[in-house]
Amino acid sequence: LLRRKRPARAAAGHSGILPFLLAVAAAGGIAGCGFHLRGDVTYAFATLFINSPANVPFTGELKRSLAGGGTTLVDSAAAAQAILDVSGVADDKQVLSLSGGGRAREYLLTKRVTFALHDAGGKDWVPAAEIVVRRSFTFNESEVLAREAEEARLYKEMQTDAVQQVVRRLQAAKKPA
Repeated sequence: LLRRKRPARAAAGHSGILPFLLAVAAAGGIAGCGFHLRGDVTYAFATLFINSPANVPFTGELKRSLAGGGTTLVDSAAAAQAILDVSGVADDKQVLSLSGGGRAREYLLTKRVTFALHDAGGKDWVPAAEIVVRRSFTFNESEVLAREAEEARLYKEMQTDAVQQVVRRLQAAKKPA
């Protein structure tokens, strides 16, 4: 009688150890680099009034972000514990490099947000500050529509980045003594 050889099998308990060890090593690596979940958002104020033009897209996204984080937004400065003045939101576009034919090949996009946080008495919680977000992009002259779409996408990403930076500064704000 001829017997067939069976292929060697891993021991029943050893097949799941390698993935487990890899997962433990990855978790240790992530913990070692300082990564941690953001957790609950807390602010030093209970209510906030945003003094900014309503038709600015930045203001709408900022309000959504703050309301989603648990802040109570009020409609009047008198009813607010803190007042956020967004005095300026500006977009800028500069040429960084030119092609051999003298046409723009690379642009620098800039978004500037100027703001301050104070209470109804005028005491500064966060003194006047400016957030500047920059992005550069290149384009091919034959792809004009793609360039316009990329520029719009970059401005949107820059706006989201600026909103997140304002929110982080509001989280770090301390009530004046």
